[in-house]
Amino acid sequence: MAGTVDPRRWFVLAVLCLSTLVLVVDNMALNVAVPALTTDLGASAQDVQWILDSYILVFAGLLLTAGSLSDRFGRRRVLVIGLVLFGAGSLFGALASTSVLLIAARVGMGVGGALMMPSMLSILITVFDEEERRKAMAVWSAVATLGLIGGPILGGLLVDWFWWGAVFLVNVPIVVVSIVAALAWMPESRGPWRKPDPLGAVLSVVGLTALIWMIIELPKNGLAHPGTLAALAVAVVGLGGFVVWEARVESPMVPLGLFRNRNFSGGSLSLTLVQIGNGGLLLVVTQYLQFVLDYTPMQAGLALIPMAVASLLCNGFAATLGAKTGNRVLAVIGLVVVAGGFGVLTTLEPGAGFLPLGIAVALLGAGGGLAMPAAVSALMGAVPHEHAGVGSALNDTIQQAGAALGVAILGSVLSGAYSAAMPESAPEGAHRSIQDAFAVAAATGDAGLVSTARDAFTTAMSVSFVAAAVGALAGAVLSLVMIRDRKREAVAEEELAGVA
Repeated sequence: MAGTVDPRRWFVLAVLCLSTLVLVVDNMALNVAVPALTTDLGASAQDVQWILDSYILVFAGLLLTAGSLSDRFGRRRVLVIGLVLFGAGSLFGALASTSVLLIAARVGMGVGGALMMPSMLSILITVFDEEERRKAMAVWSAVATLGLIGGPILGGLLVDWFWWGAVFLVNVPIVVVSIVAALAWMPESRGPWRKPDPLGAVLSVVGLTALIWMIIELPKNGLAHPGTLAALAVAVVGLGGFVVWEARVESPMVPLGLFRNRNFSGGSLSLTLVQIGNGGLLLVVTQYLQFVLDYTPMQAGLALIPMAVASLLCNGFAATLGAKTGNRVLAVIGLVVVAGGFGVLTTLEPGAGFLPLGIAVALLGAGGGLAMPAAVSALMGAVPHEHAGVGSALNDTIQQAGAALGVAILGSVLSGAYSAAMPESAPEGAHRSIQDAFAVAAATGDAGLVSTARDAFTTAMSVSFVAAAVGALAGAVLSLVMIRDRKREAVAEEELAGVA
């Protein structure tokens, strides 16, 4: 295959890493900018929710359709269009003077991000052969992790030095460089021509958007709320109809036969479980750092540096070791290490200090650095090149849904366990969350309530991370049972043929 020996492939990887970095950093940095933009724009709590959620709803809802478009019309072309839309949305967002305009900008960025993400991974697997793909995947994953940890730090610096709009404006020059580099170095690739599947596209968009909305609403309103139930019903009908239609149509947008492949299914399930834990990790840990250990937002971001360093080191280690051990061994070891990191988090106490937390996040970074590239490599290695865009979109959808589900599940567990841990004698408002308890304490001058809330939150955090550890161990078992390494399978088949 010509793409596997393309001398520009490492330049292509640099472009993909740059494009990934701008996506990850922007979303993490925005969380830090929310207080400043809320004050400047006079945004209500509902406005802030839509500023944050509008992006993820559009992004997740369009992923499968975007992957199909990239296979049909060209992966580089769709990536460049996505970069243009993301850059334009960023510029519009930086200059927004009202919440409505900022929400519109976020929608445009979501469309751009949805076009970019499947194209990036599909280009990676078509440009690199199987031997080099693991190294490329490790570099790509390491950059994404670096953006995840560095985003809040960069966001804090930009808001402190300039204004909240700089969080969006910083994307523009990076997008311009990525577009120029993509046009100069990146080869075009596409799958064979297939009939359009407009009904499949509509069903996937409706079903995925409803699913993500239901997951977002679940921690706030509960499953019995009419809005949550309506979203769940739409998700079931939309995604159920999508599966039925894709199984029957002559030229499906998503080849469901991919899920019959053990590596694809095993990698998918493992990624879902580990992302459920990781999705809620930052939500819970950042609250612990700020409300229990009394860190500033900037200090909370810096406290996660051990996670980034460990992830980078283990990504590089996995890229070398993976060729000898295979994806299954690395995925299993990595997920067990992740479970160990969550286990350490369950032992934290209000006065524990930074050391045990640093050990825990370092273990999580190391485990993720080993497991994630291996699981993604197993999953994408099972995808035929003609379906690279859709296969990449499935991977992205699985990870997005898992992360959102993690926020919902761990958020709900944390909230329930916190309320249960608070003594009945505490004021009613203090039972809802540690933020509310601090507000009540500030209003009443009750210093003892702050200490009580910190104890209750730490207890609740331990319960939530027990659930995350169980999920990671379940992912390790699934990886052990389901993932198979191609080279070892080929050797086994040759040995059987020789015996026969």
